[in-house]
Amino acid sequence: MVKLIGKVLGRKYTLLVNNGFAVSAALLMACSLQAGALEMLIVGRFIMGVDGGIALSALPMYLNEISPKEIRGSLGQVTAIFICIGVFAGQVLGLPELLGKESTWPYLFGVIAVPALVQLVSLPFLPESPRYLLFEKHDQAGAEKAFQTFLGKEDVSRELEEVLTESRMQRNVQLVSMLELLRSPLVRWQVVTVVITMACYQLCGLNAIWFYTNSIFGKAGIPPVKIPYITLSTGGIETLAAIFSGLVIERLGRRPLLIGGFGLMALFFGILTVTLTLQDHASWIPYLSIVCILAIIASFCSGPGGIPFILTGEFFQQPQRPAAFVIAGTVNWLSNFAVGLLFPFIQKSLDTYCFLVFAAICLTGAVYFYFVLPETKNRTHAEISQAFARRNKAYPPENTDSAASDAKVTRRPEPDPASTRDNYVQNGVI
Repeated sequence: MVKLIGKVLGRKYTLLVNNGFAVSAALLMACSLQAGALEMLIVGRFIMGVDGGIALSALPMYLNEISPKEIRGSLGQVTAIFICIGVFAGQVLGLPELLGKESTWPYLFGVIAVPALVQLVSLPFLPESPRYLLFEKHDQAGAEKAFQTFLGKEDVSRELEEVLTESRMQRNVQLVSMLELLRSPLVRWQVVTVVITMACYQLCGLNAIWFYTNSIFGKAGIPPVKIPYITLSTGGIETLAAIFSGLVIERLGRRPLLIGGFGLMALFFGILTVTLTLQDHASWIPYLSIVCILAIIASFCSGPGGIPFILTGEFFQQPQRPAAFVIAGTVNWLSNFAVGLLFPFIQKSLDTYCFLVFAAICLTGAVYFYFVLPETKNRTHAEISQAFARRNKAYPPENTDSAASDAKVTRRPEPDPASTRDNYVQNGVI
């Protein structure tokens, strides 16, 4: 739904309208117990799924488009930070002393209306995405004003010129459909990388960790009544790791955090498999399993937890971006669905060795990113497209005239040997 709604309403108003789904879902679920209607709970959960699907596509797109390239990674990581804060808030509110009781659980579902109402009140005061205004509404004055509001300065000529340059290159290119994007040789490896990134994001095994957490805490000797309080440590670690990633992403870059995060997850999954297999051999081994769980969560949130959404926005030009987020969101939620559907069978068949499956997925992702993923920090969208051009064997148009008249793939001409040799001599290259 995101591409259609985003085209008509824009990024900002898509997020605003989406809050209607959240409030409706909250009311249905909160009132389901009093009404004695199980159907209200099911419908409310379904509507909440619609809200989540739209939000996790529209929000990263909006953040990417309002960010100058110098802080695009840090601002994009805000999505992951607030997901972690949401998980932690849910754990706190779900404690027995608060809303985690048989009589109050409907109100726990109803709490989701609170952030929706906060956004409904606050978001109207923020401008629309300047890139959306310039590319799709052709409103240069509105885009300039939006940049001034977001950046807090009067002179936004540099940022505006960067967007105008991209706009001139894409002047006659309409919004690309999902099928056209999948077929385009110009972005073949960008699409492949986004699909693999989003698949690894869900298939890396973090949801499986939540499945095992309580049983591991129980085998470590923690009384069942205290497990909900100990579980708060997982939400706290998630939040701290996501904040750490947001602070260092512009210094370290996306590539090291993504490769390092998946690599460390593979390592700790291997250690966790050993500790779970041997946990009855010594009293201290279950505590080592707890350390591994916290390490896996921290590794995920320090890179893989937020960077996939950032890369989806950075890899594609404005006309391609809505379709790219549709592809990314589809892969994301289908992978999530696959894990929820298949993990019980994997766990039943392999028992503690099930984590080796996730270790293999994480290791495969890390190896792929090492060989394929270019660094995107502090680069314009045009520069990122050029970085993929050699692997795609298809080059984006470099001058505005040809770009405006021809939206087809342009092959880079072979360089003249004599001129190439002269350039090498001038640059002191033998």
